[in-house]
Amino acid sequence: MKELDDREQAQALALAIVDTLPEPFLVLDDTLRLLAASRCFYEVFGEVPAAVHGNSLFELSGGAWDIPGLRQLLAAVVDDRGTIESFEFERDFGKVGRRTLCLNALPIRDGDGSGRMVLVAIKDITERRIAEQEKQKLLEHTEELLEQQRTLLREMRHRIANSLQIIASILLLKAGAVTSEETKNELRAAHQRVMSVAAVQGHLHASDGIEQIEIGPYLAKLSSGLAASMVDPRQDIDITVRADPGVLQTSHAVSIGLIVTELIINAVKYAFPLPNSSARIRVTFEMAKSDWKLTVADNGIGRSETNEPSASTGLGTALVAALAKQLNAQVSETSSMGGLAVTVTKATFESRVTHAA
Repeated sequence: MKELDDREQAQALALAIVDTLPEPFLVLDDTLRLLAASRCFYEVFGEVPAAVHGNSLFELSGGAWDIPGLRQLLAAVVDDRGTIESFEFERDFGKVGRRTLCLNALPIRDGDGSGRMVLVAIKDITERRIAEQEKQKLLEHTEELLEQQRTLLREMRHRIANSLQIIASILLLKAGAVTSEETKNELRAAHQRVMSVAAVQGHLHASDGIEQIEIGPYLAKLSSGLAASMVDPRQDIDITVRADPGVLQTSHAVSIGLIVTELIINAVKYAFPLPNSSARIRVTFEMAKSDWKLTVADNGIGRSETNEPSASTGLGTALVAALAKQLNAQVSETSSMGGLAVTVTKATFESRVTHAA
């Protein structure tokens, strides 16, 4: 009798604990009929304890729990063939509406192994799933907007590139039509300035970049274009580029490209007044974090008061100075009988390269 009393007291204590659980919780017998449930279960699903006690789980909530897959899983739990972990389903539960639930279950036995019960823990994850769905929709919408933005940027770059090509072509046609050699040279220089900006646009289109650009390939492409269009076929000038790997903001790359254009144009015009089979122009670009150093050097005759008329070089020199100021960089030059080297430096930078052409 004492053993029976102890068992009844233990069951009463267990049922009392079940009743106080903060989430829906069920105790089913080996036929899956309701033995006990937490108060939270009755409140959430609108069931009356006296009316549903002893009923099959699959009869509760108007049969909302009668799911073929759940029947099979619970039958396996009763037979000690497994447990249920995170079984998720969505059903209409009448008073509380459509809910998404996550169910866990495991079997227990009496001390002598004669009686079998199933403990069922229920978690309402409706709000979580709604939030996840809304987040997914928001991510999809954001991706659509980003793709629209990318499409607009590609279209804008394409239009800009076409416009620059048209302007460059007009300048070149005008240069061929005028008779003044000085005007012709200025129009050709203006054409090269436009083409240097067009080179940035072309490089961005090829790399699908927007905010940053690989400086080495860009300068190489720009310099080869200048060599092809500016150097007289009768005058062989070797123009090469050496650049550290790295990227710069597109706006900075445009300014640097214009500086390189001006310096190469001046070198082609004035460094080699006589044919020179060993004529060279070297463009070097060094980087160290946010610091950089650009040098354009030639092995020509160097700067003198007579070989570069001020009227011809004033615009180019002013452009280089203005662009360097925009970049917070300083311009310096070294001239000798062995050539001219113009350096544009941002911040403190120790050069690792000998720039003598």
